[in-house]
Amino acid sequence: MGSLIFVGLGLFDEEGITMRGLRAAREADIVFVELYTSYMPGLSLERLEEMIGKPVKLVDRAVLEERDAEPLIEEALRGKEVVLLVPGDPMIATTHVAIRLRAERLGIKTKVIHAPSVISAIPAITGLQSYKFGRSTTITYPERGQLSEAPYRAVEENRARGLHTLCLLDARAEEGRFMTVREALSIMLKLEEMLGRGVIGPETLAVGVARAGSEEPEVRADRVSALLEHAFGPPPHSLVFPARLHFIEAEALMVLAGAPEWVKDWLK
Repeated sequence: MGSLIFVGLGLFDEEGITMRGLRAAREADIVFVELYTSYMPGLSLERLEEMIGKPVKLVDRAVLEERDAEPLIEEALRGKEVVLLVPGDPMIATTHVAIRLRAERLGIKTKVIHAPSVISAIPAITGLQSYKFGRSTTITYPERGQLSEAPYRAVEENRARGLHTLCLLDARAEEGRFMTVREALSIMLKLEEMLGRGVIGPETLAVGVARAGSEEPEVRADRVSALLEHAFGPPPHSLVFPARLHFIEAEALMVLAGAPEWVKDWLK
């Protein structure tokens, strides 16, 4: 029986992989990579293959989800050591948890090698305290004209507990669509119109982040109305709705995210 190792690639390009992950890929019999669960704009498959020293097979959503990762499982059942390279940290996406459980049930030994994740990067980039984040959520594109209320509810519930909300933004790699901060804010304002619970408005404080993990991420904290006009540049984008701030968090947003002085009004 072989093994299946999930290796994180980090956030932006192939240099986000750890030394441990790189060693695992170099020692593996076969290496797969998926790039649909998160967008890595700086990643080059050619450079990645040069680093690893062997070919890397690209697999899509259909292989990992609809076919239950059959090509990977079959190789491991033949006694091969298989590596799956994954954007960010491997187990953030539930897809990979399901694959790992299936492999374990079949007697395939699995292992996880971690890497930077947007969940840990956002507090570091913004200066917001990590222990003050509540449940994260995803703002998705409308399905059949319907908007998911889940992100609106998450912000409402977290704020009631004094917790910040990290909003991941929809990424549809197969369609080449990656949600922007502007699109996400527009969706949240539409949800406010629909639900009317006073959670999000033009004056609400929000923080937009673009290209976390790159050499020059774009970070901006301001009113929703101002962020709608801000040029964040290429994706991937993320969005944070802070709750009340500690005074150090307020200072961090001013220094690190260009927040106006009025951000001090959000002190708890």
